[in-house]
Amino acid sequence: MSRVGVVLLDIDGTLVQCAGAGRRAIERAVREHCGRPAGDLTGLSLDGSTDRLIIRDAMTLLGAAFDDAACDAVLARYVVHLGEELRDPAFHVLTGVVAALEALRDRSVPHGLCTGNVRDGARLKLARGGLDGYFEWTEDAIGGFAADGEARDRVVRAAIARASARLGRTVEPAEALVVGDTPRDIAAAHLVGCPMLAVASGRFQAAELAALGAEHVVDTLADPRALELMLG
Repeated sequence: MSRVGVVLLDIDGTLVQCAGAGRRAIERAVREHCGRPAGDLTGLSLDGSTDRLIIRDAMTLLGAAFDDAACDAVLARYVVHLGEELRDPAFHVLTGVVAALEALRDRSVPHGLCTGNVRDGARLKLARGGLDGYFEWTEDAIGGFAADGEARDRVVRAAIARASARLGRTVEPAEALVVGDTPRDIAAAHLVGCPMLAVASGRFQAAELAALGAEHVVDTLADPRALELMLG
């Protein structure tokens, strides 16, 4: 692997465990927008997806028409509901996360988010865990979010483009370490050409993540190997 030039971090299952707050908020928002239909959303998959794609899938399951205007309306409702749902006392910051973020900040390692969350949702989740201060929130800050595209690889590409603009040089995919916990994180990173540090702190086991081709796999970010990789 090339020397790490930037670290791109997922949120859900990687930095925090939201105890289902995101799913509940999205389901509330979609059902309200669609007139509270009683359709079944148990098959809705969130793991590693983007908020816009999740809403498309949810509205399809409910038989509702999807377009950008409808998606934006649902997202606005979602962010309001998310703030309420995040009060769940089961929410927690995952093991090793604070120490890892402290080290990235103290060593001035360029880092940002690479998440399927919309920016406002991402900030709410991280603020709930006291982690928002480890990241910049300006439009040109390093990071990729749901607004960059429904497909997860577009989020990765956007994060690398912003890193290049911020650092004033071309950041090659091979030097952008993606840190995440799902098969979709791995697939997106590899589509773009980025190495993957997979963390088995979400719903997927280390063996599953390794079998999918993640270059590096740890159980939690407390593993010294994770910090060694991220610090380059």
